[in-house]
Amino acid sequence: MEPSFYREVHCRPLQHCSTEVHRGSCRLFIAALCAACIFASEAGAQCTARDVLQNELRLKKKPPSARGQDVLVRSAADIPVWKTITLQAFASSLALRNALDAKGCKVGGLAAEILARPAFVVSTTRKDVRLVAVSAAELGFRADTVTLGAVYVRVQQLGLGLAGAEIGPQLRLQYFDQPIGEFLIIGMEPIKTWSGEQVVLNVANGGAGLILIGQDGRPDAEISATSRLLFVRSDPAASADPRGEAAAFLPR
Repeated sequence: MEPSFYREVHCRPLQHCSTEVHRGSCRLFIAALCAACIFASEAGAQCTARDVLQNELRLKKKPPSARGQDVLVRSAADIPVWKTITLQAFASSLALRNALDAKGCKVGGLAAEILARPAFVVSTTRKDVRLVAVSAAELGFRADTVTLGAVYVRVQQLGLGLAGAEIGPQLRLQYFDQPIGEFLIIGMEPIKTWSGEQVVLNVANGGAGLILIGQDGRPDAEISATSRLLFVRSDPAASADPRGEAAAFLPR
């Protein structure tokens, strides 16, 4: 049935069910119809806590996690591709946000704000993007925490690329089997909120459903050395010297 059909249905007694004879059967009909409406509205959801639990019970083996082996990375070749996603062509960032809502994916306040900012752009054509997952510890940082800018410089020196901002919501729409407790920072250029706060995205499953959140994206923002970040495996033919671009992310 068309979505407009469900919007037009109201769970209230029908006018022609006015007699006592038909009142009981009418109530049963309305209850069944309302239940069908609710089921239809939730049928497309895949991000809720219930959906996550059902996915885990249905899968015979655990989904591929972005968790690494804490092996020291010396070159981009040492980091395997974790996941390849297809960037869908959305008409606008609003259409992308609507797609998240349709799947029941929660969006945090900061994430919602930057999705609405002019700096947040979406692809006009479909394309595949290869993502790699790496932690600061694997990049050779020995302290318990490290700045986001330092991580960006290091990965770009290795030849990896920053992710576009739309990678966050696009991945959220394609990563329904994310393990509980996994938080993946999108290695992207920060986008400023209306108040000027720099924000990057995080694709997360905290146990209450799949969510897209925002976090401090300043170059000098500190993250745990064990936190995992997602970057893009660049096309070697298109790669240029990354040092100039990477230097822009050093804390000042």
